[in-house]
Amino acid sequence: MLQKIIYKLGVKWRNPSLLRQFESLKKSDKWSIEKLQAYQFERLKTLLQFAYDHSPFYKKEFDEVGFHPSQMTSPDDMKVLPVIDKSVLIRNNGDIQSTYKFDKLQFSETSGSSGKPLLFYRDEEWDSGHRAAVMRGQSWYGIMPWDRNGYLWGYNIDRKKTLKTKILDRLCNRFRMFSYAPDDMERFCRKLRKSAFLSGYASMIYETARYINTHPHDKTKYHLKLIKGTSEKIYPNYHEETQKAFGLKITSEYGAAEAGIIAFECPEGKNMHICMENVYVEVIDGEIVVTNLLSRSFPIIRYKLGDAVVLASPDYKCPCGRNHPVVLDVCGRIGKNILGKTSKYPSLTFYYVFKNIAIQDGITLNYQARQDEKGKITINIEQNPENISELQQLVRRELDKYFHDDIDFTINWGVQLHTHKEKLKDFITTIE
Repeated sequence: MLQKIIYKLGVKWRNPSLLRQFESLKKSDKWSIEKLQAYQFERLKTLLQFAYDHSPFYKKEFDEVGFHPSQMTSPDDMKVLPVIDKSVLIRNNGDIQSTYKFDKLQFSETSGSSGKPLLFYRDEEWDSGHRAAVMRGQSWYGIMPWDRNGYLWGYNIDRKKTLKTKILDRLCNRFRMFSYAPDDMERFCRKLRKSAFLSGYASMIYETARYINTHPHDKTKYHLKLIKGTSEKIYPNYHEETQKAFGLKITSEYGAAEAGIIAFECPEGKNMHICMENVYVEVIDGEIVVTNLLSRSFPIIRYKLGDAVVLASPDYKCPCGRNHPVVLDVCGRIGKNILGKTSKYPSLTFYYVFKNIAIQDGITLNYQARQDEKGKITINIEQNPENISELQQLVRRELDKYFHDDIDFTINWGVQLHTHKEKLKDFITTIE
């Protein structure tokens, strides 16, 4: 009860519209698709008009193509606008930022995992709406925002920012792990026994579960309702470890600081429902493009995240009864090319190589590929099984299907891939 009071007092000060927006999202949770689409379209028009009126960058972009938000009759009218990416947001940062004088702004910074960090400000309605979407998804699992929880995320080592982080964690009834040192791991796991949920980087959750499974722990003392993974691909054997440690699989939350909470997995299975109330999603050539309907202070319109996704057909009905469209799979990042001796290949090729092995041979491998020289790639694999020679043949079989003799591969087994400091990337390249 005390923690609930502390949380609500903090919300009243920092995010006064949060609980109102949370209640609104709970009401729309069971709306028909027609009602959701109508509501989404009204919010889309409102955002686009606000961007035209208050963002110099978007006024120029709209005028150049003759686009007028007030004349929109459907979301398709927006297709005349250019698709942008993070480099555009960084390069035009000042002109994109709204000139409107908001009462309260929250500084936000992306992780910079795709390059230079993006710096921007979220207005209070945006920040609260983002948090409300998280709260709704977690509420599907019986989680209240003031429940005790463990948090596995990167952190800033600056002393002042670390102190701020610890204060916010205390207000949110949250604790986190700052290293994989045995004492820190043990301390974190003990705290989890009195927690309702665990969230953070999927790879860090996996490492925590693996620690519990390889050390003497009484697993009956864990009573988590939810394990939520975000920001990284969740491999099948991650679920195996968390099932063994906690009796739960990892639930997916998909989004980004600038794009918002795009989708959240429902309790009925593997379906991630798009948060239509807050985002408008397009898929162009297999790549997701997002318009953040909350982003008035720094408009995010037709923004390409760089992720390949697969959506369910429009007539698909989830067993949970929600009518929000479904993301079936986030395949991975559409990033820099793999450079062979004579040809180029999309970085997603590795996703299909290891997916084929999982489907055809029933073997799941955690991997990271790295290229520092044209025509040569090192693949580090976390597993270190006894039948390495057999698995080596399987991996090379699939690599040969896609690359033939165009790339020389070095495969290392038993490599530690995860770090508590940053998200795990499946392909790293240092060459253009």
